[in-house]
Amino acid sequence: MTAPRLDRAFFARSVHDVAPDLIGATLLVDGIGGMIVEVEAYHHTDPAAHSFRGQTARNAVMFGPPGYVYVYRSYGLHWCVNFVCEPAGSASAVLIRAIEPTVGLATMRARRGLEDVRLLCAGPGRVCAALGITGDHNGAALDAPPFTVLARTGAVPVTAGPRIGITKAVDAPWRYGLAGSRFLSKPFPKSGAAVRAKRAAEA
Repeated sequence: MTAPRLDRAFFARSVHDVAPDLIGATLLVDGIGGMIVEVEAYHHTDPAAHSFRGQTARNAVMFGPPGYVYVYRSYGLHWCVNFVCEPAGSASAVLIRAIEPTVGLATMRARRGLEDVRLLCAGPGRVCAALGITGDHNGAALDAPPFTVLARTGAVPVTAGPRIGITKAVDAPWRYGLAGSRFLSKPFPKSGAAVRAKRAAEA
């Protein structure tokens, strides 16, 4: 049975609910991609979020309706893709950190210039490079071409831990991943627990 597409209602929820629920979902761009295995949640009250200090030309998409992509360039080098969540104006989003590449491997290898499937999409910049995501996709809807996001088809083991590469709110356990996946950008602490992270986010 084909997995259903995730609609905008799926994203119109707390970013701390959407983030772990994306683990095991499938992300395709023009039919190329794979299973999401690692994400990070960024709430508008979070000092590490781009929206924390208010709306700008760069982060305007985060303040719009849920179910759209916010794409930005990290350190002027790499594109990163985020899924906007919560009701319009909340300005919260989920960063896609890693996927397990399954569809269009030849294209992804050509774009990345390497053969090792484990490294094709292990990191947010690598995800965008492999899937061909650029700033031109900023503001695109997730339920329309070129994007396809399919729901996971069953329960998956989700772990959690601190986010990576930030200098603020560094201890917040809002990075979620597929437990035991070899396609993660970085291993999780062995004590990670998604349910504990979710409760901390809501406290």
